[in-house]
Amino acid sequence: MIDTGPDFRMQALREGIDHVDAVLYTHSHADHILGLDDLRPLSFRHQNKIPLYADDAPASVIERIFDYTFDTAAWYPTRARVEMHRMGASVEVEGAVFQRIPLTHGKIEWAGFRFGNAAYLTDMNDIPEGSFALLKDRDVVILDALRKTPHPATLRSKQALAFVRRMQPRRAFFTHMSHDLSHAETTTELPENIQLAYDGLRIPFEI
Repeated sequence: MIDTGPDFRMQALREGIDHVDAVLYTHSHADHILGLDDLRPLSFRHQNKIPLYADDAPASVIERIFDYTFDTAAWYPTRARVEMHRMGASVEVEGAVFQRIPLTHGKIEWAGFRFGNAAYLTDMNDIPEGSFALLKDRDVVILDALRKTPHPATLRSKQALAFVRRMQPRRAFFTHMSHDLSHAETTTELPENIQLAYDGLRIPFEI
């Protein structure tokens, strides 16, 4: 998994997800972490704790918000069986390597991920120059396109299109969109290799 949003429980039930090997967190905003507690029933199936990976700052925030999960001195026998790890340059999960990609969200740096021939870059407004070399010629790139008008910390659709042209993936999907972006209208304006993502979308790629 990448992030556990507030809708994670509903999505997991709908998609029949009954096993999670690991969770990688991009950052610690509420819309990316508040589903963590719904890992509990899934973690009970694991022989070992589910590993979670995050940069130091978001890991500390997650540990503070879910202190009843991570505080070993607290009495909470049905806590999620998870274990937080600080993210390095990359992490291997079941043979798949997830490489951390530095991104900018306003004035803050946090993580996107490259894995196999895909990349996931969400909730950011810029890609540092050094990250572009890690993102060229992917089969699939998923990135945010919040709306058409400027936003101080998140990509607008025009910027997202410019980044796609520079990265040159074979397919790109826009996510993290607001209600200000008309799905029908925007779809007609996009190049053939770019689509708007939607909840439940399945994208085949090599991991």
